[in-house]
Amino acid sequence: MNALPPLSYDANGLIPAIVQDDATGGVLMLGYMDEEAVRRTLEKGLVTFWSRSRQEYWTKGETSGNVLRLKGIRKDCDADALLVRADPAGPTCHTGERSCFYRDLGVVE
Repeated sequence: MNALPPLSYDANGLIPAIVQDDATGGVLMLGYMDEEAVRRTLEKGLVTFWSRSRQEYWTKGETSGNVLRLKGIRKDCDADALLVRADPAGPTCHTGERSCFYRDLGVVE
């Protein structure tokens, strides 16, 4: 595979990756990637993250079957965050919700 474009990883070698449903534009989840997770995602076509708690790679849906099929990745203007566009095969959240962002904190008026 070709070299990855330059990205600005944090002190731990990670970059936040917002996952968006390619069909609807809805935000599905936030995960963290290092250079190898970005490489694996691009090579396999399945979104892969670095688990900060388990200290290991995980491909979303590898146990549940609710994978995220890669449609594209964009970096932001500072190259310190990623927008991953994906086709979800089922709910994204481990709770069974479509998105991890289903709990409302309320609205300030």
